[in-house]
Amino acid sequence: MEKVPRGRYTKEFRQEAVQLVIREQISMSEAARRLNLPPNTLNKWVRRYNAGELGDIGKNYRPITDAEMELARLRKENAELRMERDILKKAAAYFAKESLPGTR
Repeated sequence: MEKVPRGRYTKEFRQEAVQLVIREQISMSEAARRLNLPPNTLNKWVRRYNAGELGDIGKNYRPITDAEMELARLRKENAELRMERDILKKAAAYFAKESLPGTR
């Protein structure tokens, strides 16, 4: 599942998430983990649903464009690649140090 930029979720997504907790009776933390959501966010949605106010969340947000979704995906991928690169640099330095004479 792709993460939505800046925590903006569609009305349908919020409703499906709440129904997962209420109808399917999955624990709040398990549902949040499955949906890649912060547990506090899902908890707020369920409370708002029980108060009949779930539809009011996000009314002031403009729709997320495809370009914003792509940008968020690329930023996440870029961060992962940088982390992998840094790990590989450290591993290469470690093994290069081991192969030098007199370092054993």
